[in-house]
Amino acid sequence: MSVVDLARFMDDLATESGQAILPFFRAAFGLDDKGHGSGTFDPVTEADRAAEVILRGLIRRTFPTHGILGEEFGSENLEAECVWVLDPIDGTRAFIAGLPTWGTLIGLTRNGAPVRGLMHQPYLGERFWGDGATARMRSARGERVLRTRRGTSLKHALLATTDPRLFAEGPERDGFAAIEAAVRMSRYGTDCYAYCMLAAGQIDLVVEAGLKPYDIVALIPIVEGAGGVITAWDGGSAAPGGRIVAAGDRALHAEALRLLNP
Repeated sequence: MSVVDLARFMDDLATESGQAILPFFRAAFGLDDKGHGSGTFDPVTEADRAAEVILRGLIRRTFPTHGILGEEFGSENLEAECVWVLDPIDGTRAFIAGLPTWGTLIGLTRNGAPVRGLMHQPYLGERFWGDGATARMRSARGERVLRTRRGTSLKHALLATTDPRLFAEGPERDGFAAIEAAVRMSRYGTDCYAYCMLAAGQIDLVVEAGLKPYDIVALIPIVEGAGGVITAWDGGSAAPGGRIVAAGDRALHAEALRLLNP
C-alpha cells in the first residue's frame, strides 16, 4: 500500500470509529469498571468497545497479516512486521464527564517502532497525524502543518499532565513535583490532547507516568513529526509506555530529564 493509500485508510479508520463513538458522547450509556473493586476506578464505556470492534474489523479486512494491540480487546499477531496500536477513547474519564479532551488514537508500528500516528477528536472535528518526519492537523478552519514551540526554557514553559495523582509515591512523584515547581504554569486533565497541543506549539512540556503502549504509540510520530522530542524518563523509547516526557525541543527535554533523574 502506498503512503497516500495508507493515509487515506487511517482517515477512514478515524471516520468510522468517530461515527460509532459520537452517539454516546454526552448521552446516557453503559459504563463498566475494569478495576473490579480494586480501589482504582478504571472505566470503560460502550463507546470504547463499539469503536474498537469497528477499527479491528477494518484492519483485519484490509491488512489480514498485520497485528493488532488494542486497549479493550487485547492483542493478536504481535509478531507481525506491522502492528496497529489502538485506543478507541483515550481520556475515558473526560468522555464520561462530557469534556471534549479525549480522542481516538490509531498508531502503526513497523518492527516495533512507531511509524505513523493519528489522533481524532470527532466532536470538535479535529485530526492530528504524523509520520515522524512531518505532522499536520485538520479542523473546520482548514489544514495546517504542526510545529512545536522552540527555544523555551524550563522556567517559561507550560507543562501538562493528565493527573498528578497518577504518579507513584517516592521518586516518581518527587520528579514531577520538581518539574512543576520549575515551570511557569501547569495544566491537568489533558490526556492525549496535551501531546497534540505540544505538536501545535501551544504546550511546551508533557510529563506522565503509568502509560500503556496504546496510550502513547500513536502520539510519538505526531510529536516527532512536529519537531518535538518524546522519550521515557530514562531517555529510552517511549513506545512501551510507562513514564513519558515530551518537549518542544531537545534543550527543554534535556532540562526536564535532569530534574526527573537527579
